[in-house]
Amino acid sequence: MAKLEYDETGRLLFTQEMRKEYTILIPQMLPIHFGFFAKLLARSGYNVAILNNDGKAVVDSGLKYVHNDTCYPALLVIGQFIDAIKNGGYDPHKVALFITQTGGGCRASNYIHLLRKALKKAGMEYIPVISVSFGLEKNPGFSLTIPLIRKLIYAMMYGDLIMNVANQVRPYELNAGDTDKMVDFWCNKLIDRFTAGKGMSRKQMRAAFDEICNDFKTIPYAPGEKIRVGVVGEIYVKFSALGNNNLEQFLLSEGAEPVVPGLTDFMIFKIYNRVVDVDIYGGSLLKKKVCQFFMGYIEKCQHDMIDALKASGRFRAPGDFADLQRLVKGYLGNGCKMGEGWLLTAEMLELIHSGTNNIVCAQPFGCLPNHIVGKGMIRALKDNYPNSNIVAIDYDPSATEINQENRIKLMLANAKALAKQQGGEAPAAAREAAPTPSSYTHAGA
Repeated sequence: MAKLEYDETGRLLFTQEMRKEYTILIPQMLPIHFGFFAKLLARSGYNVAILNNDGKAVVDSGLKYVHNDTCYPALLVIGQFIDAIKNGGYDPHKVALFITQTGGGCRASNYIHLLRKALKKAGMEYIPVISVSFGLEKNPGFSLTIPLIRKLIYAMMYGDLIMNVANQVRPYELNAGDTDKMVDFWCNKLIDRFTAGKGMSRKQMRAAFDEICNDFKTIPYAPGEKIRVGVVGEIYVKFSALGNNNLEQFLLSEGAEPVVPGLTDFMIFKIYNRVVDVDIYGGSLLKKKVCQFFMGYIEKCQHDMIDALKASGRFRAPGDFADLQRLVKGYLGNGCKMGEGWLLTAEMLELIHSGTNNIVCAQPFGCLPNHIVGKGMIRALKDNYPNSNIVAIDYDPSATEINQENRIKLMLANAKALAKQQGGEAPAAAREAAPTPSSYTHAGA
């Protein structure tokens, strides 16, 4: 057993010795993306496992060790960790827990303290927690090196592209399961390339984007267009099937096409906030320049993805981060950056401008930032876009799935009624009328 070491504050450290012996447990949020992340971490010398345990046992574990008024994603993540340690066959003396920290002003910044408190309550305070963040905590056995960060960026881009094209094909596939088979094929193919040291340059990534789009285009599909429903909200509840009660699968079962903005804009947003901090509050100009360089690099990768989608001739392409900034002007300022901040409102605006007027805003109950920039902005969006059809859904241990689904069904009924009133499928008509990203305007600008 590795010797336990602590820093001067008494925090348990993840050491170099642990790196060799321990398995790092990572909570699930985005299956495609996290599968890539796990492989790249493994190639960097870490033993990792993505947790896929779900259901009532996870919620019950969270409720046992986390106050029920705490942020729902925190409750689920901590519950998933503890349930996995107790029932997943892991040696509790040979695991470490991996959790991200944004360092913002929302409850998410307390996850790591809540997790350590829960471990102590469960009698497992000997399990180290790795905070993956910039500057909050450091561990001698784990570090985010520049080469690893660059590889993780590429993995994020691959994940966003595959998620994007899969969501545009799955609702229309003639043979059920074809899309999922193609997703698995490309995930395995890219992981093989990662193992061979390939696919990790912008040139190689851009070529792979075209390959992916071309392969997904070969899947037989039925012509026509279903009601499109955008999904926005708090990042964990937006993406995690555990957090949103399998929202995307439910939308598919109701005959809709889910449209889910990717992870890339959120990552650029978090880096951009560091630039904004210097502009608003002052600080290191060097830090600002480094953040701008880092942000610019990700934006170039994002443009590669957008260009590939446009060149495919089959798939819709999202706007870039600059488009989101233009869209949200007149609604929210750069200083509104707690949680998902102005980005959440901007994502709703982009969906509306690209013809997806129907939107589910998924948020943890009591999440103040999301109640302001999500639910709180619906009235303003409705005033400027009367055909927008937005429903805010709260997710919480006490919230019933049937109530959530009924509210979404009502939103879909409104979408179908609007489509019938307009004499056809609303998405197609809206897409024809939507302005191009470079000319986005709105009444609030």
